[in-house]
Amino acid sequence: MRESVPQRLSRLPELARNILWTWRPGTQALFSRLDPELWESTEHNPVRLLRETENLGRAAEDPATVALYNLAVQDLDRYLDGQGTWAGHVYPRTDARVAYFSAEFGLHESLPIYSGGLGVLAGDHVKSASDLGLPLVGVGILYAQGYFRQRISAEGRQEEVYEPFEPESRPISPALSPDGAPVIVGIALPGRELSLKVWKVEVGRTAIYLLDADLQENSEEDRLLTARLYGGGQRTRISQEMILGIGGVRALRALGLRPNVYHMNEGHAAFLGLERVRELVAAGETFEAATEKVAGSTVFTTHTPVPAGHDAFAPDLFDEFARDWPGELGTDREGLWALGRKREDWGEAFNMTVLAFNLSRGRNAVSKLHRDVSLDMWKYLFPERPDGEDPILAVTNGVHTWSWLAPELAELFDRHCGGRAWRREVENPAAWSFVAGIPSGELWRAHEGTKRGMARFVNARLELQKERTGRDVPQEINPEALTIGFSRRFATYKRATLLLSDPERLRAIIGGADRPVQFVFAGKAHPADEPAKAFIEALYWASEEDDLAGSLVILEDYDMNVTRHLVQGVDVWLNNPRRPLEASGTSGQKASLNGAPNFSVLDGWWPEAYNGRNGWAVGEPVEYASEEEGDRVDAESLYSTLENSLVPLFYDRDAEGVPLGWVRVMKEAIQTVAPTFSTQRMVQDYVHKLYVPRANRAG
Repeated sequence: MRESVPQRLSRLPELARNILWTWRPGTQALFSRLDPELWESTEHNPVRLLRETENLGRAAEDPATVALYNLAVQDLDRYLDGQGTWAGHVYPRTDARVAYFSAEFGLHESLPIYSGGLGVLAGDHVKSASDLGLPLVGVGILYAQGYFRQRISAEGRQEEVYEPFEPESRPISPALSPDGAPVIVGIALPGRELSLKVWKVEVGRTAIYLLDADLQENSEEDRLLTARLYGGGQRTRISQEMILGIGGVRALRALGLRPNVYHMNEGHAAFLGLERVRELVAAGETFEAATEKVAGSTVFTTHTPVPAGHDAFAPDLFDEFARDWPGELGTDREGLWALGRKREDWGEAFNMTVLAFNLSRGRNAVSKLHRDVSLDMWKYLFPERPDGEDPILAVTNGVHTWSWLAPELAELFDRHCGGRAWRREVENPAAWSFVAGIPSGELWRAHEGTKRGMARFVNARLELQKERTGRDVPQEINPEALTIGFSRRFATYKRATLLLSDPERLRAIIGGADRPVQFVFAGKAHPADEPAKAFIEALYWASEEDDLAGSLVILEDYDMNVTRHLVQGVDVWLNNPRRPLEASGTSGQKASLNGAPNFSVLDGWWPEAYNGRNGWAVGEPVEYASEEEGDRVDAESLYSTLENSLVPLFYDRDAEGVPLGWVRVMKEAIQTVAPTFSTQRMVQDYVHKLYVPRANRAG
């Protein structure tokens, strides 16, 4: 910090360290006011801002800044007081203490330890747990180089840039044990011990603890084990999953935390179950009794309907890393191997999803369709049960309302709800009935305002890309045109290039007289996924063509900041995966929360929401004979729906320039998606269906 914090602003560091500010517009306004340019250039990172700004003395003398500061402190104190929370009201006598393990957490762009939807879901889960007053802590990994910064070259190729994390400049702090000492834990790797430092992220009333191998006592090679999210080969992957599962349980113990429910968000965390079995065996339990006790208090969420997406390790590799485990677990090699055994296409393997299923009794998929797909994929693991209990439940994903709703719309809703009543029951559809009564012109003007802000953001990013690559093709979107957004992790099954199937038809749609249409794409491909990188390249070169330039753009460096601008500003959200490969998806939920209807394949969460009045479907909910046929039919549906429904409806305006029919779809989208697909509802479902039953069994 270039200057000490003045007494009148003494709690600024506390405000900066608790990322409650990420869903508190008033606190964000305070940080922005301190140094607007630095706030933007630091990617909205208040810790860096306080370290680098020279404006604190001047700010302490500004009455308006001091007033904003006082309001932010009062808000933090009221929130942390935690009186009258949902969990305390609904379950006053149930002692469910949850540890939520995830390989990634997407909390904010200033903490780049996420790659896409899985991490953002995990971050939203923890935020809503905090809002609801649920005793929950998160456990993850601190990636010293994050995922990666994406650059798109002048040739359209994705380039990965890795930057140091610099923990001291982020909203995190060293985690402390009950006696006030920094927490260091260790795990055994083949032939050596690995030390792990534990960091803490304050998330409102709760916290996330992150494990970090970048310590001097570790070898240079081992310090890189937590360098990159989803980086390296199989040895790095199994090491990271041991760090998360085994190191995570040991970190909780060192912190003095004793959860009675453990939630594995994907199979990456499944080794936590083996560590808990080891503890129980060391305390005198048999292997069989310990595994049953662990499974009875464990929840597992599977996200991946693609067989290749489940981590599996060859016997030689697994045996090398697990050499001492059978003895510590009170079993033999066959007893351990049986917990994860699966025949893969390439041979016998230890599968982390199988391990997670075997060491959990509370299991769920992330949409109703995904539940059906998962039951079919894994049915051999679940013989007929006499009690008829469903071995995999459906808890459909949602989004954290306050992280994604545009402040302009929140203010509009406050005015038309007769106060702020809708905020108290955001998961209740009845609480959103007021949306139907908002004058169409007011909702449309509010949307136009967020859309102009989105256009300014997109055009500024395009200009930076142009300067860096030397592109000479004009790239600027029109804030008056029908704008369709597509922002997500690039994987081939998501078919980002389906829109390019018929270039001439696309040109006719984009260049319609007096009815312009434009598409904004953003997304990263995994560094090793060359086919997905080819999709980025194809979109890039399409955006360079004279008659598409400015009407089809692709933004580099997809992150939560890019997504937030797009979901709050576009008119329509496009999603066209191959059904049924989208387990849930949440980006469209964020868009409809902000009044942007979905235009999507009936996959993931969309079949549960779509009613024919709140958006549009791409294709039919059927199984196609081949991928080629599915692509052809879905592309035809995409083009014809644009031509015959979306574009005409958007440009059908009244005398005031308001598209009344379009606004009706916007209202229906908000009312049907905002409550039902919120993480407020989602976390309550976890509490009712999984956490409380598991806690009661553990007790």
